[in-house]
Amino acid sequence: MELSCVILCWNSKRHIGACLDSLLAALPAALSPYEIFIVDNGSTDGSQQIVAQYQADHPDIVKPIFLKTNTGTTYSRNLALKQAQGRYVAILDSDIVVAPGTFQPLIELLSSSLETAMVVPRLVYASGNFQKSIDTFPTLCSKAYRYLFLKRLEQKAECEDGRSRPVDYAISAFWLLRRETLERVGLLDENIFYAPEDVDYCLRIWRAGLRIVYAPQVTVIHDAQEISRGFKINRAVLAHVSGLFYFFKKHGYWLKRPRFIDETTR
Repeated sequence: MELSCVILCWNSKRHIGACLDSLLAALPAALSPYEIFIVDNGSTDGSQQIVAQYQADHPDIVKPIFLKTNTGTTYSRNLALKQAQGRYVAILDSDIVVAPGTFQPLIELLSSSLETAMVVPRLVYASGNFQKSIDTFPTLCSKAYRYLFLKRLEQKAECEDGRSRPVDYAISAFWLLRRETLERVGLLDENIFYAPEDVDYCLRIWRAGLRIVYAPQVTVIHDAQEISRGFKINRAVLAHVSGLFYFFKKHGYWLKRPRFIDETTR
């Protein structure tokens, strides 16, 4: 098995069909055989029926896991990661849309160095506007600033130079990993319900002596649902805050971020 895709779905009726259609059209014959896991976190909007139809149409490729309740982002993804057989593993959100030619350059970059554990593309919103999907490891202060002023940060970061380079972390909307990464670093930390499981996993990659590479020459649409952004209090926001405090306590820092990358390369 060359490639396993793991998609997390929760009340994603508006997105999951477009995501699956794009994957089925974009995955090249060179990656065959491949498999697509869809882990549905207890959707109630009809998403499960859509996924079931794709399974019926593509029984050898589409492998759904239907859960009764929303179990968060880590336990649910880990269920599929434990079953994934691919040499490469792509972790995707259900609101991702890929184009033909997306995977080949990412796999080539991932294969170019054994130190590279993860490769991530440039993400844009459905409008085409730049999305800030990579960043330095957060501190308590920088996380608060990102939460309040993300649009301003995205405007500043939009004029990037387009070169591949190592980054501290990338949001888990689109990750491409080699199987050895999972074997060496492990699965997602299930003590985190919603976020920042992505930051935690990326920090664990760096501490394992590996690296994460950003490939802005490859662009992917992320029609972000952003359930925890903005001035509102809901389960996602509270889970995110709880996860942040867990993350800082786990890794033993609050105000001074860990550094692995030569600042002159940023």
